[in-house]
Amino acid sequence: MTTSIPDIREATHVAFDALTAEHLLEIGAANVVRASERLVVGPSRRSAQENIRARQMWWSSSEAWDRLYSSEVHWEPPVVLWVSASLHERVNLWRACSWLHQLGIAHHDVLVLDFEPVPPSATASREVLTRPFTCSESVSDHPDEILLERIGKARPWPRERYERAVRLWDSYVDENPLPFVESCVHGVEGFPELAPLWALLSCFFPRRTTEGTLHLSRFDEITFALLSSEWQTALALAVCKSEARIGLWHLLSCTGDLFLPRRLEHWADHDSSAAVERAPGPNPDVPMKSLVYRLTERGMRLRDKGLEQLTDAPSLPIAGTEAYSASSPWVLLEDGRLARL
Repeated sequence: MTTSIPDIREATHVAFDALTAEHLLEIGAANVVRASERLVVGPSRRSAQENIRARQMWWSSSEAWDRLYSSEVHWEPPVVLWVSASLHERVNLWRACSWLHQLGIAHHDVLVLDFEPVPPSATASREVLTRPFTCSESVSDHPDEILLERIGKARPWPRERYERAVRLWDSYVDENPLPFVESCVHGVEGFPELAPLWALLSCFFPRRTTEGTLHLSRFDEITFALLSSEWQTALALAVCKSEARIGLWHLLSCTGDLFLPRRLEHWADHDSSAAVERAPGPNPDVPMKSLVYRLTERGMRLRDKGLEQLTDAPSLPIAGTEAYSASSPWVLLEDGRLARL
């Protein structure tokens, strides 16, 4: 059995970013659900209610940006999932497939519209052209006529591919990350995003050399390279003119800018002899300028000499597990594999 859509108004549409949600409403969609969590950082849980609570605690906010699990949504089949090549949208796609499966919506009533990135213009900056991660793409980058043409040709995924998406979400939220990492390394048919997604996620795990020395994650290493003994806002770190800043910018394009002050807060709150100190900043109403930070002597030792133990750094929830956790001592090896310490 297949489902077709004669009219854009006769379906439930799921958009994985705000711009696409607005765009779909403008071209005639009546029932649009925004599911726009940046799930590449922070906790993710299999249970809908646990996931909502964990994400709200992580961001210290109850703001309802994501409506996938909302009881107010009327899931009228067919359901159309509009997804770009953005890595955080791909993870949201798996989550949506899993949720629709839990709701009892048959796979043949779910239409996945998968959009390739729009080629960069001739005036695109070098930073955009050399970006290692695909995280800023949006379905709304495409003109209206392309969106309407694609929905007119929409068809369900084969059952096997749809079920793979459901299983990927289950694997992503599992406390044991190894099966998911194995899927990323070896590949899963129909999901080319897995290899670049692991390249991104691996940047948030502490690293261990073949000699056994523990080092900061790539993200923390870049942050500590930009910090100094001088007070700086998160914004100053993000716009500093250096090669390290370019690496930070690439990662923040996937996590969102607010992940940087969030992670700096983790460091400032960690241990009595913190590696990062904070003080009031110049603009309390702007998260990227509300506080200033500087590296302590201990922070410089961690940056230059490495960690004595994982808990020298604050833990960081990633998918279903945690980085830098004594109870989940996962480390990134030099060959890119994840291993238990």
